[in-house]
Amino acid sequence: VYIAMLAVVIAIAISFIAKLLVMLINLTTQIFFYGQVSVTSASPETNSLGWLVIFIPALGGIIVGLMALYGSKAIRGHGIPEAMEQVLTNQSKIKPAITYLKPVSAAIAIGAGGPFGAEGPIIATGGALGSTFGQLLRITSNERKILLAAGATAGMSAIFGSPVAAIFLAIELLLFEFSPRSIIPVALACVTGAAGHHFLFESEPVFAIRQFIEAPSNAALFLYSCMGIIIGVVSVGVTRIVYLVEDLFEKLPVHWMWWPAIGGLFVGLIGFFAPKTLGVGYNNITDILNGSLSLQIIGTLCILKFVSWAIALGSGTSGGTLAPLLTIGSACGALLGFVMMQLFPEAGITPALSALIGMATMFSGASRAFLTSIAFALETTGQFNGLVPLLAACTAAYFISYLLMENTIMTEKISRRGVQTPVAYAPDVLQSYTVKQVMNNDVLKVNAGISISELQNTFKNSDHRQHIVVTDNEGHYAGIINPGDLIFIADNKLQMPVEKIMRAGTIHLDPDDTVGLAMESLIRNNSNSLAVITKDKIFKGIFSQQSVFNAHKIQLGTDSNNGVAISLKRQRLKMFVRSNRVIASFKKHSQV
Repeated sequence: VYIAMLAVVIAIAISFIAKLLVMLINLTTQIFFYGQVSVTSASPETNSLGWLVIFIPALGGIIVGLMALYGSKAIRGHGIPEAMEQVLTNQSKIKPAITYLKPVSAAIAIGAGGPFGAEGPIIATGGALGSTFGQLLRITSNERKILLAAGATAGMSAIFGSPVAAIFLAIELLLFEFSPRSIIPVALACVTGAAGHHFLFESEPVFAIRQFIEAPSNAALFLYSCMGIIIGVVSVGVTRIVYLVEDLFEKLPVHWMWWPAIGGLFVGLIGFFAPKTLGVGYNNITDILNGSLSLQIIGTLCILKFVSWAIALGSGTSGGTLAPLLTIGSACGALLGFVMMQLFPEAGITPALSALIGMATMFSGASRAFLTSIAFALETTGQFNGLVPLLAACTAAYFISYLLMENTIMTEKISRRGVQTPVAYAPDVLQSYTVKQVMNNDVLKVNAGISISELQNTFKNSDHRQHIVVTDNEGHYAGIINPGDLIFIADNKLQMPVEKIMRAGTIHLDPDDTVGLAMESLIRNNSNSLAVITKDKIFKGIFSQQSVFNAHKIQLGTDSNNGVAISLKRQRLKMFVRSNRVIASFKKHSQV
């Protein structure tokens, strides 16, 4: 409850920060391209600077480079990989300075014409805010991770009004788990962020499609699935080119502070010939979804937006990946949809749904945030008839990406630093098995009344070398003896009863305890083994470190067992025998 309340407070704060970020982007855009001090919305594409526009993104890059050099290097990039790295390697501790340096640097980069979206910076800012809260309070690292994820996803929800997609983003890219203790605070934060979006921005979908999308036919569904395969291949190429550009920047013989300025020159040059590539470009996505742009403009935007974004992101400036991926994907989808409409006019392919599928599948293939991609496309357009084709196409893109690419656009950078991210959410083996399934029953049991001398003789003649369990006359568990204790006993103590040297069993396990709970008991008690006894004190076995290995061994055996469960040969034999019995019974009755 405490963590959930904190998550809501963080979400309220990040909603207002999201509004301030958008206002700051508008302010810097107005200053850089129109020479005005205003926070009203403005697009760089309508500027009248002429050839001077080439140098505006470079100027923004210089400022970002200086902020990275003298502020924090962590502001470089699009934010999500950096948040993932802190979760996986640094107990979710992000420098508090990122809370203000990231949005300011991103606003400057985007306002100067950088081809990015506001979602990456606000996700990074929200994560930093949640992490900062977590570092100020006396909470665990896991609870800090939850607050980081809550802040990051609340920021995404505040920008796009997409709480469900934000929850899935937390699961797939930040939490790496699905449990009530994490999902409930994150969900509350995302709902709060969505309320902030409706209060501070607008209540309509961000990418509103004017016409209603009808449910597609089976033929159209098949073609949309093929579209997912094609864009899945494209998403792999997009990811690899982005990191190829980053590698090329690494080889430049100049300090990395100047890289954003160099990337900015290319952005400005491309923007001079194609002004639509400058800035956030959410309006471009909406126009493509509504079919408001010609095929020539869509094709130009698809290619040049990608080139501009790949160079800018590879240069290490501050900005997001989601908006460029959505723009490139929607353009690819619109172009493929046009081709399929010409080849299969009776299939019922529509331009709007083609663009919507392209938008989602590009994100699904590049990031492998599979559920996030589908939910995001539905929430930001309100076109829920697109669910089935989105599911088919995003699955296809995800499949292709998984086959052709080891890492994603989100994980490649941190993977190069030796940080491995989880790729599957399998059940916890330690919670899947009980103590009675993995405990060791092979122990030496002796009565508490025998002497130490008798125990030594019994132990010498026994095959049990690890555990000696002591029971009373009724067979109830009394304690345990370490075999090593039998070696250094003085001669005058050999006739004492063994209960004098046993360790009383005050800490024990129940046979139905989970392996995870049992392992925690071992760690807390700094013990190598614990007795397993029932409620009526009947000894059942010993749980040790080997028992934990046994649990994993059982699971590995289950996962690798590829035997046939139903034998067709055996079934045919059974049917043959039964048929013979029926025939024999029929003949017997007919003779009677």
